[in-house]
Amino acid sequence: MADRESVAKRAKNAVLTLKKCDVVVKSLNGDDRFISRITSIGLTPGCSVRVLRNDKNRPMLVFSRDTMIALNRKECMGIEVSEVTA
Repeated sequence: MADRESVAKRAKNAVLTLKKCDVVVKSLNGDDRFISRITSIGLTPGCSVRVLRNDKNRPMLVFSRDTMIALNRKECMGIEVSEVTA
């Protein structure tokens, strides 16, 4: 149960809650299959990501490395980011 609570707390800082902003991926958390899938689409620690659309109950659209990517909510919970400040 403690793991789920910590994941929920991390999600508040993750891509999941951000609206139309630029972020940098800090870390990826999940099983080997999740890490492999996310890194294969180009989301790796240190890469910059622009959140394009984050509508409730819809996949999140992000733009990274000249590619638009749709992520479901469960996937977003495993991606920790920090917001880029100008």
